[in-house]
Amino acid sequence: MTETMSNKDRRCGFVALIGAPNAGKSTLLNALVGSKIAIVTHKVQTTRSRLVGVAIHEETQMIFVDTPGIFSPKKRLERAMVAAAWEGANDADVVVLLVDATHKITDSTRIIAEGLKGSSKRKILALNKIDIVKRERLLAMSQELNDLGDFEETLMISAKTENGLDTLKDKLSACLPDGPWLYPEDHLTDITERMLASEITREKFFLRFHEELPYATTIETERWKELKDGSVRIEQIIYVERDTQKMIVIGKGGQGLKSIGKAAREELQELLGREVHLFIFVKVRKGWSDDKERYRNMGLDWVQ
Repeated sequence: MTETMSNKDRRCGFVALIGAPNAGKSTLLNALVGSKIAIVTHKVQTTRSRLVGVAIHEETQMIFVDTPGIFSPKKRLERAMVAAAWEGANDADVVVLLVDATHKITDSTRIIAEGLKGSSKRKILALNKIDIVKRERLLAMSQELNDLGDFEETLMISAKTENGLDTLKDKLSACLPDGPWLYPEDHLTDITERMLASEITREKFFLRFHEELPYATTIETERWKELKDGSVRIEQIIYVERDTQKMIVIGKGGQGLKSIGKAAREELQELLGREVHLFIFVKVRKGWSDDKERYRNMGLDWVQ
């Protein structure tokens, strides 16, 4: 069969995963793609920019866009993150509103549902974490959210256990337009290895300093050098805003930084399938969240 003939029965399109912070979008993206491409922590607002993941379901190529959580932003960085989320939704063929069913419906979720109402996009409501929520609660949440928005279908899923994901894939496949695949069959994500390295280190940083200062930092991979023995040397910088924050990150006897580096190096070696020499430095850059260059490196647009 020729490539032209095989494309006749194929579908391809973009699916935006949106929701309030910590709804489980990154966990869902990783489960749908079948590989870790998005970092996952218990902290809200972990995802800062849009991430693209690609999955194949039968004859359909689904291009998922994991967006930052939508909430009421106050700072410039927060406004840029929310703008990126809505832009991802506006550019998609299908929008999936993911809701953490273990918590009450938040004001942010209500705003999202109402914001989607009247949109010409095909919209699906997905209630997440159903494995630990009673059916009565799920039905009540579904009713309230469908009263706010105009979803064409409500699905019950668990991103962690992958319960209901086949049904979600079936529905998304039916929603996406006919057309040739945009990526090779083995393509999983548009995220570069340099960005992936930064994200993995940021995940370990969040897990290590989740109470102290995760939102006052950004992490960048400054150097990536392929070595003759097949290993790679990676140099990263953790930017903080104050000297006191730098001292917290480094820790007594350098233990804080060593802990982050060890965890990040081990996961990067597993993901990349080779030895990684990881060097992390900490620098103070006052007002980094108002630096246009930092936004570009994070894949965000500069907003006023």
